[in-house]
Amino acid sequence: MVVGFVAGATGFTGKALVAALAQGGHAAVAHVRPDSRDLAHWQEYFGALGAQVDTSPWQAEALAETLKNRRVTHVFCCVGTTRARMKAQGAAQNSYEAVDYGLPKMLAEAAAKAGCVTRYVYLSSLGAGPGAKGAYLQWRWRAEEAVRGAGVAWTVARPSFITGQRDQERTSEAVAAKIADGVLGAIGALGATTVRDRYRSTNDARLARALLRIGLDPAFANQVVLSDELQR
Repeated sequence: MVVGFVAGATGFTGKALVAALAQGGHAAVAHVRPDSRDLAHWQEYFGALGAQVDTSPWQAEALAETLKNRRVTHVFCCVGTTRARMKAQGAAQNSYEAVDYGLPKMLAEAAAKAGCVTRYVYLSSLGAGPGAKGAYLQWRWRAEEAVRGAGVAWTVARPSFITGQRDQERTSEAVAAKIADGVLGAIGALGATTVRDRYRSTNDARLARALLRIGLDPAFANQVVLSDELQR
């Protein structure tokens, strides 16, 4: 039996992933911060999908105990912060280092300690790498490295732009995705389909289905999966 634990469940891709798990007949556990002001809303929202809500604190021991007690088989880490959130809530608490690196690392180590997790799927970003430019992609790369070294089978997904209806719309990202897709469409028409598929945008529902697919497939264990594979 697949028991999927989704960290970042209240986010854009996280919500779609909880739905994909439930729709696929799997047990879905949506993690919501215990101090969330919208906890009642999320309990109702995820309950309607047939998912359970977990409010374990972001502490290594507590997370490991939760994963073990719930017999979680697959962990999906979709956490991340934005510049707007850092500015609004304070950079020290919501920085890329604290959220985009610290939380995936903590959760991966908890998954390894729990002993029941067979795969840890980390949602990273296209462009993450040792020579990445910009703090966001640099910390994503460091998170990937931490996940790979945690001691649990892993899969890293690196999508390009993610489109769809967000609770907090990222206007610049939406515009960039439209421009990029237009250019890539023209390139693809000229025969460069590999480049087109590698960099074109995907939407939250398609990405969620892809994360579930690669997470359950043994062929993707300990692999980095790029955007073109996530489009299938």
